[in-house]
Amino acid sequence: MAKQFMLMEPKNENFNELIGGPNKYIVPRFQRDYAWDIGQWEDLWNDINALDDEGFHYMGYIVLQQKEQYQHEVIDGQQRLVTLSIIVLAAMKAIQNLIDRGEDVEENIERLDGITKNFVGSKNFVSLKVINKLELNRNNKRYFQRICSDLEAHNSRGITATNKLLRKCFEYFTKKSFGSTGSEIAQFIADFSSSMIFTKIIVQDDLNAYKVFETLNARGVQLSTPDLLKNYLFSVVTKDEQIEDEELDDLDEQWSEIIVQLGESNVSDYIRYHHNSHRKMVTKNNLFSSMRKALTTPEEAYKYLKSLINFSPIYASLINPNDSWWGEQDVKYKEVLHYLNGIRLFNIKQPLTILLAAFVRFSPEEFVKLVRYIYVLSIRYNVICHLSPSEQESVYNQIAIKVSCGEYVRASHVKNSEEFKRLYPDDNIFFNAFEFHRMPSRQTAKKIRFLLAEVERHLGNQCDDEKTTLEHICPYNPERNWFDSFGEGVNDVKDRLGNMILMDKDNLKRASFDEKKTEYLKSNYKLASKVAQYKNWNLDSVNDFQKWLSKQAVNVWKVN
Repeated sequence: MAKQFMLMEPKNENFNELIGGPNKYIVPRFQRDYAWDIGQWEDLWNDINALDDEGFHYMGYIVLQQKEQYQHEVIDGQQRLVTLSIIVLAAMKAIQNLIDRGEDVEENIERLDGITKNFVGSKNFVSLKVINKLELNRNNKRYFQRICSDLEAHNSRGITATNKLLRKCFEYFTKKSFGSTGSEIAQFIADFSSSMIFTKIIVQDDLNAYKVFETLNARGVQLSTPDLLKNYLFSVVTKDEQIEDEELDDLDEQWSEIIVQLGESNVSDYIRYHHNSHRKMVTKNNLFSSMRKALTTPEEAYKYLKSLINFSPIYASLINPNDSWWGEQDVKYKEVLHYLNGIRLFNIKQPLTILLAAFVRFSPEEFVKLVRYIYVLSIRYNVICHLSPSEQESVYNQIAIKVSCGEYVRASHVKNSEEFKRLYPDDNIFFNAFEFHRMPSRQTAKKIRFLLAEVERHLGNQCDDEKTTLEHICPYNPERNWFDSFGEGVNDVKDRLGNMILMDKDNLKRASFDEKKTEYLKSNYKLASKVAQYKNWNLDSVNDFQKWLSKQAVNVWKVN
C-alpha cells in the first residue's frame, strides 16, 4: 500500500499547468452530472476577487487515473475543473464581444486562438468544432462541447436540469467584468489560471483510487467514494453494450435516488452492510476489491445493482426509525421502532447486516422479535460491557448469511443459535459491568435518559424520556456542603449512573439532599422514590443504589 502511494507522487499544480499542457481529461461516462449552482459559483468568484498577498487560492485535491501517456480520467475534481473552465470560456466570450464590435480585431482573434489552444482544445479546421481537453460524462458532454465551440450556452428545447446548470453557470460568469480591453482580459485569464492551486494525485487503477479515497476521507478530506463504486458497477453492466439507453437512464436515476435517500456519507456504509448481509464479511478497506472479484460479468453487476436499489429504502428506514416509510408498512412493525431508536441512539451499526437480511425473510412479527433480541444484546454487549465490535460484526455476518440462505427463518433460530449465545453477556457479566458503570453525562444526557426511562417503564412508570430532565442527586457542580458527604471524591460520582435519576423539571439545582428528597417523593418517578428512601446521600448510597439499578437492568435488558 505504501509503495503504491509513493508511485502517485502528489504534486501541486495550478490550473494553467494542469489544463495548459498536452493532457486530455475525461470525466468517466457514469460519473455524476455537473451539479454546482449559484452558491458555489459565488463563493469561487469571491475567492478569486479576494486572493491573498501570495496571490493563490487552494482548490484541494484532484484525483486522476492515467489511461494513456497524456490521457487521464477525472476520478475526483470534475465540478471544480468544469467551473474554472467555464470562467475561462466566459472571459473568452468577453474578447469575442470586442471582436464583434471591431475592437483590435486581429490581435483579439490571435488572443482568442491562443487561449482556445491552451485552455479549451484544438478546433477541427473543417467543422470548427472544438475537440475538448476536458470531456464530460454522457449527460454533459455534448452541451459543454457546444459552449466551447460557440461561446454560447443555448437554451434549447428539452434541456436537462444538469445542462441548465452549465448554461446558468456560463451566463453567471459572462456578467462579470474581466477587463475592458483584450489584453486586460487575457491578463485576467493568465493571473487567474496561475492562482488556482490543486494537489494532483495520479493513480494507476480504480482499486488504487478507492484506497486513496478511503485514506483521504479518513483524514477528513471528503472525496466521493460512491461515485467510484457507481462507475465500476455501471462500467461492468454496460461492458457488452447489451443494455438499452432507456434502461441505463432509469438505473442512473435510481442510483441518484439512493444518494438522496441515504445522503452521500452513508452510501459506502450501506453498500458494505448490504454486501455483508448475504456474502462473506468484508471490511471497509476490502469492499472495492471484493466487489471487483465477485462482479465480473454484466449479468452479475446488473443483479447486484438492482439489489442495491431495492434494499436502499429498507436501509434508509433502519437507520432512521422516524422515516415516513414505516407508516406505509404493516402496522405490525410499529413495535419495532422503539428498539431501532435505541440501537440508533447509541450509534450501533453492526446489526444492520442481520436486519437487512431478515426484513425480507421474516414475517413482521418475527422481525419485531428479532430486533428486540438484537436491541437487548446491543445494550448488554456494546453500551454497558463495551465488548469487541469487530468480533460482533464477524459473528453477525455469520448469522446474516444463514438468514439470507433460509437456514434461520424465525427470531428464535437466531436467539438460540451458537453465534448469538457466544456474544450475549450473561447476567453476572452484565450485572458486574453495570454496577460501577459511568457515562459522561454532559455529552450523553440523552442516552442516559433513555436507559433510565427503560428502567422506569419496567417498574410501571410509562414515561417519555424525551420529556424528562436528567437529575444529578449529588449536583454536577456541587457546593461546599456536599463535600461533607463525599469528601474530595465528590467529583468522582457525578457521572455514575447511580447518581442520576429522571425528573420532570430541572429546578433543584444545588439544593441539599433533604430538600431534594421532598421533591422526589412528590414525583411519579420510581427511581426518585427509591432514592428518597436513603437517609443520607454519600458514596455508600451511590454504590447501593447502583447495585439495585443493576438488578433492575438485568431484567429490563434480558433475552429469556
